Amino acid sequence: MLACPRCQSPLPEAYCNNPLLLPCPACHTPIRTQVFPACFAPPAEGKAGETILVEGESGCFYHPAKRAVAACESCGRFLCALCDLDLNGEHICPACLETGRRKGKLKQLENRRVLYDAVALSLATLPLLFFWPTIITAPCALYVVVRRWNAPASLVRRGKWRMVLAAILAILEIAAWIAVVYFIWIARTLIPKGGHR
Repeated sequence: MLACPRCQSPLPEAYCNNPLLLPCPACHTPIRTQVFPACFAPPAEGKAGETILVEGESGCFYHPAKRAVAACESCGRFLCALCDLDLNGEHICPACLETGRRKGKLKQLENRRVLYDAVALSLATLPLLFFWPTIITAPCALYVVVRRWNAPASLVRRGKWRMVLAAILAILEIAAWIAVVYFIWIARTLIPKGGHR
């Protein structure tokens, strides 16, 4: 059932895939809807497990009366056609799929990533407003760049320019701190301890 995004009142079927902006019957907000054809398709039937016909045939771990068609490649349990989950050609049982999703071991199910390039760039640029924090954040940014250079980037393809820029800024900040310490050390060694002569 289509609903108005503003007032949540139901919309008539005439609003479905209509190219015109039509006012909501309740709140008069202009609405144009585009509904995917799959929303109107009847639900597809899943695979049904076959019953064991021959004595001694392997049964499914989860449904002992159903014939096993594959073994889980993670735990080795026998699976019927109903329980066999094909994940890019790898057969997995429902328990291993859930465990892999929870622990982050199945990269195929990954739906978020830490953007180390953004972390490194933030560590290198944000403290520049006050400069003093860069004594800590610049080495941290350089560490993130070196340690996570080959880490998977965003799920959406991005270049390495953020990592490169973060490395350059971090190196410049570290060089600036070395120069500051050097000039302070030179100034202290040149000024006599007793004051002016």
